Amino acid sequence: MPKSLSYRETLSGSALRSATGEGARADSSALTSVTLGPRAHLVNPDTFVVIFLRGGADGLNIVVPYGDEDYYRLRPTLAIPKARGSQGSLNGCALPLDDFFGLHPALAPLLPAWREGQLALVHAVGSGDHTRSHFQAMAAMERGLAEDGGGAASGWLARHLLTTEGKEAAPLRAVAVSDTLPESLRGAPGATVLQSLADFSLSNAYSLPTGSHNRVFHKELQAERLAALQQTLHQMYDITGAQSSEERVLMQAGTASLKAMEAIQKLDPEHYRPDHGAVYPKDDMGHGLQQVACLIKGRIGLEVACLDMTGWDTHVEQGGAIGWQASRLSALAKALAAFWRDLGALMAEVTVVVMTEFGRRAYENAAGGTDHGRAGVMMVMGGGIRGGKVFAKWPGLQTEQLEGPGDLKVTTDYRDVLADILLHRLRNAQIGSVFPNFEPHLLGLSLPKAV
Repeated sequence: MPKSLSYRETLSGSALRSATGEGARADSSALTSVTLGPRAHLVNPDTFVVIFLRGGADGLNIVVPYGDEDYYRLRPTLAIPKARGSQGSLNGCALPLDDFFGLHPALAPLLPAWREGQLALVHAVGSGDHTRSHFQAMAAMERGLAEDGGGAASGWLARHLLTTEGKEAAPLRAVAVSDTLPESLRGAPGATVLQSLADFSLSNAYSLPTGSHNRVFHKELQAERLAALQQTLHQMYDITGAQSSEERVLMQAGTASLKAMEAIQKLDPEHYRPDHGAVYPKDDMGHGLQQVACLIKGRIGLEVACLDMTGWDTHVEQGGAIGWQASRLSALAKALAAFWRDLGALMAEVTVVVMTEFGRRAYENAAGGTDHGRAGVMMVMGGGIRGGKVFAKWPGLQTEQLEGPGDLKVTTDYRDVLADILLHRLRNAQIGSVFPNFEPHLLGLSLPKAV
């Protein structure tokens, strides 16, 4: 049986730094960022994956309204041409979705999910924010509001988690694969931030005597040392020894962190192998979705995962079928397609939403790009989605139909999309608590889960 480490030994060197997730957050340790919060035992709620495209992604070139001739009038160089025949992806044309809408050719990897009825698209969607400011528009959406200013201070995903608390805890209930906690999870119980599952673990501790100048004089076997460290930490955070409510909270947080690290250790993320021939791209989104897939397959109670993708503020040289936006769309599509393929039948228990703070101006600018606009596009993927359909109340692109300086009007509130998923896939009927002062109009894009 491994020996226990002394209190001083446990708090020294790399042991506790590794144990508290040094690489996960710069501003707080895992012991403070992971809370032992009770988890709802709902009827098999989906794992909810939220991807935020930061910068304002151009929805008009993501889901192309080639049935509206004004689209081509407004974008003489950036418009994606309508496909002729079945070779759209090969000649830079929009991939036909129906008689009116087509998909940007860089999103071709998502067509299998579309054909399987597991990908839906929502057009002319957005918030009530009219500032066209990245910061204010993102603040409104992440707090679940119509517009920034007043209202709830917590994030909408945090309120979802708070309204679905139960009597048992999951070691990793909500995760942001990032270097900071997104505002949508601000105030969430059991939320943690990590960039890599492999970094969120206990590591070997060394004995570094005073004056050693970082020279290692002796090193115990890793397995024995880690076992001793785990035993000592469990003793330190044994809740039965709490002398006050403050100590109890600290010990609960410490125990939760240990459970999270032990759960990840059992997953063996460093040796994760995707299924069904899936290959994740070697970029941030590919890496992040692979981490999420590992957690889902590990069945450790993950309910919410958040990821960000930057690079969507395309004022200059946006490009059409090829160019900057096309490269970002290609990276997103390849990562999502790998995730969908990897999970296979498990997608029946997963819903993915891709959203952005606003769309772009309907007409192109003189710099070969598009400026900040209003309505954009959302993507919803999962086995419980009524996919293979574009949900849109199309407002039109004629001059008198545009809003403000020339923007596509918002005809669907982004919260209508999210409320549909919360109610039917996440089994949360407390929509009014998640989105205060909002009456949703459900789109019918998700299938109710069987009781």
